[in-house]
Amino acid sequence: MADIITTNADGVLNVSDNPIIPFIEGDGTGVDIWPAAQMVMDAAAKKHGKTIAWKEVLAGEKAFKETGNWLPDETVETFRTHLIGIKGPLTTPIGGGMRSLNVALRQILDLYVCLRPVRWFHGVPSPVLHPEWVDMVIFRENTEDVYVGMELEADTPEVEKLRSYLHDTFGWDIRDHAGIGVKPISKFGSERLIRASLQYALERGRKSVTLVHKGNVQKYTEGYFMKLGYQLVKDEFSDAFVSWDDCGGDPGDKILVKDAIADIALQQVLLRPREYDVIATTNLNGDYMSDALAAQVGGIGIAPGANINYTTGHGIFEATHGTAPKYAGQDKVNPGSVLLSGVLMFEHLGWQDAADDIIRAMEATIADKIVTYDFARLMQGATEVKCSEFGSAIVDRL
Repeated sequence: MADIITTNADGVLNVSDNPIIPFIEGDGTGVDIWPAAQMVMDAAAKKHGKTIAWKEVLAGEKAFKETGNWLPDETVETFRTHLIGIKGPLTTPIGGGMRSLNVALRQILDLYVCLRPVRWFHGVPSPVLHPEWVDMVIFRENTEDVYVGMELEADTPEVEKLRSYLHDTFGWDIRDHAGIGVKPISKFGSERLIRASLQYALERGRKSVTLVHKGNVQKYTEGYFMKLGYQLVKDEFSDAFVSWDDCGGDPGDKILVKDAIADIALQQVLLRPREYDVIATTNLNGDYMSDALAAQVGGIGIAPGANINYTTGHGIFEATHGTAPKYAGQDKVNPGSVLLSGVLMFEHLGWQDAADDIIRAMEATIADKIVTYDFARLMQGATEVKCSEFGSAIVDRL
């Protein structure tokens, strides 16, 4: 009998060998990539004596067509009660004040960590000379910054009221016909994100944590994030971590904590990627950085993502790319992003052996030059296969 995943008071998951896991197929190419990824996950789980009872829930275009709602309350409640879920890409209508469905799920369920590991798979085409040097894990704060949606439209009574208040109270002169947004960075939000990155680095034996920020300009938001990180190290993690200033760059047997200005960091991850390991950063910086890093190792087509609340145990694992509707139903695109997000999900469930098997089998498939069109056009001697055939080839190598 399948079981709902539960958690104890410390946020530790209780997972049976037959869990119920909700999934959203996804819009556009979701109809292709989800079945291919599910096939591999089912095969890997079965190899280790486990089965998943998949429970489909609706969001995006499919939900709107069937229910008239882009994000039904039932979907949110199912993710809330079942703790763990996985999803394909979702469409968010442009304009009209409709916020991103992905952002909505993160905020409603307080999934404060966006976890984006970035590493290279041998044989994957890359635009950089040494993609094998890229092995980073980004912890992106998911609930604050400009993504909270606290903004007012230009030329409205509301924005004019705020503009007048800011002028009268603080002497801030904001130009006419300007939209205005608010960028909150809190102690609570920053500390729990940075704490999660430090705990991850400690548990995984990583060598450093870099606080990426724009505090040289945004001193009381991004700069505050950096200061909170260093203070957290001193207050809670001094036994295992040491800051750059306190060790002169030589951490000894401790894990180094340092910081980097966001624009410089985006340059250095290209030029000196081996100097970066775990990265903790604010919401907007993390958005830019995770996609820029993915480009170095084959693109967001194989970039996994997870949105996690380490306190409650909730997690939604997701494809990080768009819906690519022009390819929908063609059995063509790479299912790697949602599949590798499934690997992250397995790791979160404690199914490490099954997760490792998927990685090994996917690496072997790519090494044999059996790939989808996006890689085949860049790999000499490659065999181009369909999305479903790529999934089958991975299963064959399990």
